[in-house]
Amino acid sequence: MGGAFDPIHYAHLLDAEQAREALGLDEVVFVPNNRPPFVKHGLASNEHRLEMTQLAVADNPAFSVSAMETERGGVSYSIDTVTSYHEEYPDLDELYFVTGADAIAALDKWRRYEELVMLCAFVVVTRPGYDLAALESTLPAVAKGRVRFLPTPALEISSTDLRERVRQGRSIRYLTPPAVADYIEAHGLYRDAAEG
Repeated sequence: MGGAFDPIHYAHLLDAEQAREALGLDEVVFVPNNRPPFVKHGLASNEHRLEMTQLAVADNPAFSVSAMETERGGVSYSIDTVTSYHEEYPDLDELYFVTGADAIAALDKWRRYEELVMLCAFVVVTRPGYDLAALESTLPAVAKGRVRFLPTPALEISSTDLRERVRQGRSIRYLTPPAVADYIEAHGLYRDAAEG
C-alpha cells in the first residue's frame, strides 16, 4: 500500500485491514513514497512520514513499513517498487497493490501501467463519490481481470484535512492514531505551510 502518508490516518489503516482480511493476505506493507508523480505533498520530511507510519501500524502484526521508495529517492513510480518486490521475493504467490478509487481512475497515466498490471493485482478500496461500476468500465483493457473492487466502510478522512486542522490549532483526535497525533504535536509538524 503506497502513498504519501502525510500524515497517515484511520482511513488508510481501515482500508489496509479490510484488504488484508478480504484477500487473506499474510502481510500489508505500507510504502511511503519519496515524491509522488501526480500530487504535491512534502510538508513533512521522509523521516517524519516513515516514523508516523511505523507508529500507526505498530499494533498490527500483519502490518509493516518499507522505506524502499524514500531510500531510492527521486520520483516514486509504482512499477519500480513492484519490480523490486518481485526481485527480492521471487517466490511470491501473488502481489497485490492496495489503492483507492481516486488513484485507479488515472491508471492509464501511471508509468508503464500495462506492465504493472501484469506484475501485481490491484485491490481498489472505495472512496466517497466514486461509482465503482462506472469506474470499472473505464479501466484500460489490459487491466480487466487484474483489478478487484473492495467496498469498505467510508471514512471521509484526508491527510490534507488533517494538516489543515493542525495548522488551525484544531483537534485531530479520533482521525489518526494517538501515537501519530502525539508525534505531530511533539515535532511541531504542519503548523507552517512552508515546512519541509
